[in-house]
Parts: sequence; structure tokens; C-alpha cells
Amino acid sequence: MITTGPTYEKIDPVRFIGNFSSGKMGFSIAEKLADEGALVTLISGPSACQTTHPNIHRIDVVSAKEMYEASIEHFPNCDGAIMTAAVADFTPLNPVDAKVKREKSNYTIELTPTKDIAASLGKIKSEKQFLVGFALETNDEEQNAQLKLEKKNLDLIVLNSLNDSGAGFQHDTNKITIFSRSGQAKVFDLKTKKEVAADIVDALILNQNF
Repeated sequence: MITTGPTYEKIDPVRFIGNFSSGKMGFSIAEKLADEGALVTLISGPSACQTTHPNIHRIDVVSAKEMYEASIEHFPNCDGAIMTAAVADFTPLNPVDAKVKREKSNYTIELTPTKDIAASLGKIKSEKQFLVGFALETNDEEQNAQLKLEKKNLDLIVLNSLNDSGAGFQHDTNKITIFSRSGQAKVFDLKTKKEVAADIVDALILNQNF
């Protein structure tokens, strides 16, 4: 199972809170795994990317809540999951049903935390399943990634930094570091996301212990 893309958190019928994720990384990993013979469940937020391999079953969602529900439903039937999605950390507490009109005064939106999907899967993960997380960071990158790996019960975490040119949202390239639970870290050069997908799959194969 792979999650990918952004989530859109509704403010009113025409506005949302989102991010710049394109979904390219997750789609590249899905294609690589399918090429290797895996049956892939791809849970995607809004993305213009398309799948081509018949082994990929795509499930489209919009909000963090929808992605959480789909992930909880499908994860127990999978060998594991790779969580590449850029899920919103907060969602409007009270979205409205009619378009909010422009006023002279400020407009305040109260936000509430969304559920942490990777952490939730880490709590129900069996000994025979793997769980790979992603960390997109802007500061204290390695420390934050390693903390997430432990806190969310991940087997691997893939770090990319917005401080690296050519990495992060929208790009066709990425520059990653992969951390394992054993404390090992492997740094990769800037590559196309297709090549990065192959590196991640190779690291997963080398790390799997089930």
C-alpha cells in the first residue's frame, strides 16, 4: 500500500487548505513495485499523475480524513505500506456550506489536528508487515527524521530537505537519506524520482526481516 499526493482540507465549497505536493514520488514508487511483481494499492490525494501498470489499484481521496479511513481499511490486507503522502497536519474545525464573502474585517479559521496516519498504522502493524515513512524537513532534518522513525514505529524513514536544490514538492528529481531502525543511514545523490523510487525499493528489500 502506498499513500501519495496532498490532501485538501475544506474551508467552504470553493476554498481549501492544501500543500504543493504533486504525488510524483509515490506514483514512481508504485510503478517500480508493480514492475517488480507487487500488487499495489495506491491511495492518492488530488494529483494529475496517472498510473500505467495493471498491477496498481488506485483509490482517490481528497481529505486527510478520507486518506486515514482508506489506509486503515486496506493496510491489514497488505504486506506493508510506504507513506509518501503530504497529509495536512490541521483541518478547519467548522467548514461552512456557503462561500465565505469578502469582508472588511479579518476572517479567522480555527484549525484542529488531523489523525497521524503513519503513527496509527504503526500501532496496528504486525510483525510480518513493514512500514516506511517520509519526512520532508526544513531544519534539524536528521534529528526530526529519526524521532519520527521511533515515535511512529517505522522500519525505514526517507528524509528529504527543502534546503536541497531539486528536492521536495513539484520537482522531477529528489535527494534523499534513508534511515533504518538499526541506526544506519544512507545518503543518496540528487536523482530523478524514478531512480529514487528504485533506491527506496532496493533499501526496503535489503531491510525486510519477515
